[in-house]
Amino acid sequence: MKNRALKELKILLVEDEENLARLLKDAIGDNFYSFTLAKDGLEGIELFKKIKPDIVITDIMMPLLSGLDMAKELKQLNPKTPIIILSAFSEKEKLFSAIDVGITKYFLKPFDTDELLDYIGTIAPKLSSKLLKLTEGFVFNKTTNSLYKNERYIALTKNDIKFLSLLLDSQNRVIDDATIKESLWGGDASDERVRTFIKRFREKTSKQLIKNIKGFGYQLSFSEN
Repeated sequence: MKNRALKELKILLVEDEENLARLLKDAIGDNFYSFTLAKDGLEGIELFKKIKPDIVITDIMMPLLSGLDMAKELKQLNPKTPIIILSAFSEKEKLFSAIDVGITKYFLKPFDTDELLDYIGTIAPKLSSKLLKLTEGFVFNKTTNSLYKNERYIALTKNDIKFLSLLLDSQNRVIDDATIKESLWGGDASDERVRTFIKRFREKTSKQLIKNIKGFGYQLSFSEN
């Protein structure tokens, strides 16, 4: 569960030391869905708005905008995003400032990358609200549009994702053929095309995942747990 939780996370690393940033990405980056680099606080804010990371890791001392000043801005944009500080400074004033900003964790340079990864692993399950539990062990990640069954990745086409997202957005409502045609093909599709698409979707997932409400349409099956 821990490994799967890490694989769903988008990480933003804000670090002006390019060599350190690359070393850290090479050391732990493959554990995550994405690991994006920013060279200073201003670029960090720009990328934060663009990619909406699950966790931000940042240095304190950087050009243009410090890590703490950036963290203040990020907390206004999304107060729930965990922010991890990396710094070569151990002064109490810096620590107190980080606490006041709402920093989640503080690592002093040089630090153990495995220790950083372990810490992220401990908070990863708390960030799993974007994971939707479906029937038969299926889990869908709303951020990455990824489907898993019992931790096994299920490859989906663009239309598969559109269809699944349509059902998720509708929750307990039944989706009729006309709505599916409009969402997937702009309305230009036959009844047979819809039936063939549903059949193939069930073959790669499960017959139980998509319920056929006879005479009305289709509905997604959620986990009862």
